[in-house]
Amino acid sequence: MSSLFTFLLVVQAVIAAAMIGVILMQKSEGGGLGVGGSPAGLLSARGAADFMTRATTVLATLFVGLSIVLAAMASVGRSGSTIDTSLSKTAQQQSGSASGSLTGAAPAQAPASDDPLAAAAAAANQPAEAPAESAPAKQ
Repeated sequence: MSSLFTFLLVVQAVIAAAMIGVILMQKSEGGGLGVGGSPAGLLSARGAADFMTRATTVLATLFVGLSIVLAAMASVGRSGSTIDTSLSKTAQQQSGSASGSLTGAAPAQAPASDDPLAAAAAAANQPAEAPAESAPAKQ
């Protein structure tokens, strides 16, 4: 992690803490966004000129701007990742050898594709063996 990223992350945390403090110090006048409450609400000239309201606006704008910059910095240098299919190959081999040893039949050929769904579809399309009758039917 670069030192600029770490610095901006610390600045982001300080801005968040300051924004929480400013919001909690504001006087509750009731009615969100100037709906109801006192006539000097958020949408009036006096409410918009209030220091706490302006401080909240500035801190919120800085917070959102820094969030976008940090997200862009975090994504730079990351290439698309590939899914590790080594576990699915070993699972297919183990299930093939286990089913072959249980039924006594030879394991099926591995599909030409590395797609596990194609392997499952090929296994589903194979005819199932009929169970052998161990005892004669009583009459």
